[in-house]
Amino acid sequence: MNLLLAEVAQATQRLAAAGVPSPRFDAEELAAHIHGVKRGQLHTVPDADFDARYWEAIARREAREPLQHITGRAFFRYLELRVGPGVFVPRPETESVVDWAIDAVRDMDVAEPLVADLCSGSGAIALAIAQEVPRSTVHAFELDEDALTWTRRNIDASPDRARVTLHAGDATRAFEGDRSWNGRFDLVISNPPYIPLTEWEYVAPEARDHDPQLALFSGEDGLTTIRGIERVAARLLRPGGVVVVEHADTQGGQVPWIFNEDHGWTDAADHRDLNNRPRFTTARRAVP
Repeated sequence: MNLLLAEVAQATQRLAAAGVPSPRFDAEELAAHIHGVKRGQLHTVPDADFDARYWEAIARREAREPLQHITGRAFFRYLELRVGPGVFVPRPETESVVDWAIDAVRDMDVAEPLVADLCSGSGAIALAIAQEVPRSTVHAFELDEDALTWTRRNIDASPDRARVTLHAGDATRAFEGDRSWNGRFDLVISNPPYIPLTEWEYVAPEARDHDPQLALFSGEDGLTTIRGIERVAARLLRPGGVVVVEHADTQGGQVPWIFNEDHGWTDAADHRDLNNRPRFTTARRAVP
């Protein structure tokens, strides 16, 4: 075993003792990042090239700083995004939300789909849809000024940037002052804040101490922003258009009721992620 692999083994033990959920993966990912190789190439790093900064990175992760903040990047579907303090780090669970949405848009008989991404954060959802639905146009809304810095950076670096428009503002009031957008959108999608304020102490340190509070918490029951998203989606979507909203795995029995028939919705349903946990709700705007 070369020196780096031996250090990775020690680092794995340290991260496991600190309660890091994926200690081996994180130890290897940090080693690869520091040494400028892929994880599968760690064995090729000569002992003489071992970089002591590795242990600085491990100490940061041991203190439960997000892996993505240390490396400065997050992978989401086919994207590599820049992330850091001030922006919500995209999670793998959201990939299943986007997967459903992309399939729904592709099934529509629409040449150039119009999409709204509410609470855009890093821009992960907006950019994934723009990349995988090549003729789509996406309007992304983000309120937090710090997060907007990262959203702009990722959009500006994207080859699909011409089809993604970023709006600085409250997602629950999207296009409120411009009625010309009402009833035009094919898809409204959102990964909004949904953690109840009463559950602050139960949130993982990586999120609680490093993700923006605006991206995490939403009222006493966690559903305040989702209710606002419902009202915006009802206004923006055309008849037959769909809304997709992520939620906590404990909210699968509540969120579909927000998109009820009295508000002009049909086919409200909840869906599970790849871990078989309730993860997102979809609904269709009723056709008169």
